[in-house]
Amino acid sequence: MRVKYVVIVGDGMADYPVEELGGRTPLEAADTPNMDWLAGHGRMGMLKTIPEGMEPDSSIANLSILGYDPRRYYTGRGPLEAGAMGVRLGERDVAFRCNLVTVEGGRMVDYSAGHVSTGEARELLREVAKLGVGEFFVGVSYRHIFVVRGAEITLGCTPPHNIVGEAIDEHLIPPEAGGLGKRLNELMLRSRDVLSEHPVNRRRREEGKRPANMIWLWSPGPRPRLEPFERRYGIQGAMISAVLLIKGIGVYAGMEIVDVPGATGYYDTNYEGKADHALKALERNDLVYVHVEAPDEAGHEGSAERKVRVLEEFDRRLVGPIVERAEGCTIAVLPDHPTPVSKKVHTSDPIPFVIYRPGERGDGLAFCERAGAQGSLGFVEGPEFMRLLLGRE
Repeated sequence: MRVKYVVIVGDGMADYPVEELGGRTPLEAADTPNMDWLAGHGRMGMLKTIPEGMEPDSSIANLSILGYDPRRYYTGRGPLEAGAMGVRLGERDVAFRCNLVTVEGGRMVDYSAGHVSTGEARELLREVAKLGVGEFFVGVSYRHIFVVRGAEITLGCTPPHNIVGEAIDEHLIPPEAGGLGKRLNELMLRSRDVLSEHPVNRRRREEGKRPANMIWLWSPGPRPRLEPFERRYGIQGAMISAVLLIKGIGVYAGMEIVDVPGATGYYDTNYEGKADHALKALERNDLVYVHVEAPDEAGHEGSAERKVRVLEEFDRRLVGPIVERAEGCTIAVLPDHPTPVSKKVHTSDPIPFVIYRPGERGDGLAFCERAGAQGSLGFVEGPEFMRLLLGRE
């Protein structure tokens, strides 16, 4: 009988000890009986998903987990998300991630513009497109794509979630990007004039919501060249995520992309739907990769209380049903990177992981950062994780 695998990734789950939680991390403070069961009956370790010198970005971390060395395969978030949206990129085209953000007094206030709706975003980007620079492709909520055809540029703005509260002038595209970088900075600054008094934003302010009053272009790059997952490992894989970035990795890796109704990439995501669709996808595939964004959002919010609640929902509504119903399957659970509530940004620290194989002797631990460091699987470099999971060390 062929072995089946489920990989469950809680984006940004790992954290540091938090004073208000009595010196415990959110994972230690949360009631997570299903992850604890896996840690008790499986084997734990620590995984380095961010290579030295690279940004602690979810794209880099998830490429590592899937076994693609980011130092070789990563070309930027923009092209990955473009792939998920079906945006065709030529050999000399460059795709940027384009956020709709809130800027006030020259400072980044909100990297998500209050999680502006997709419908509102479509109206706003239609106006910015009239400025006649590049092409805009509407994604979901605040996350969109901007493409420059026939250009060469590898530098973008600082990721907006890393500079909340800081002056935007210090984080625009740097001078080394040349004339095109200068033009794109001008485009972003002009977008403030176009969007500030747009009817959508006037209405949002009247409703007490943050305006989406500027575009922010970051993480550019050309189309990546990933070896197909099936050719690489000899098994068929499926990807489940509400986040375009993660879907894009699956697209370029030739995995089946499973869309789940009600999956939002936010706190209100459809956990049960993800579990149901993962189990159905497992009937057609050998491995299913399930990604959930909500813990990362709580980390960026800086709320330990919220993060604990999200981890408990993640455990009860997603991990639990999969553990209960994926009989005979090998199951792995892990973050992709830490998003500590004390820092509100990603960090490159190693993360804990567990691999449960039916019939294998477990470590008898509870799932958390400290337990990972005590686990029998030891320290693992990110791109080696998939081979370890598949038993091909």
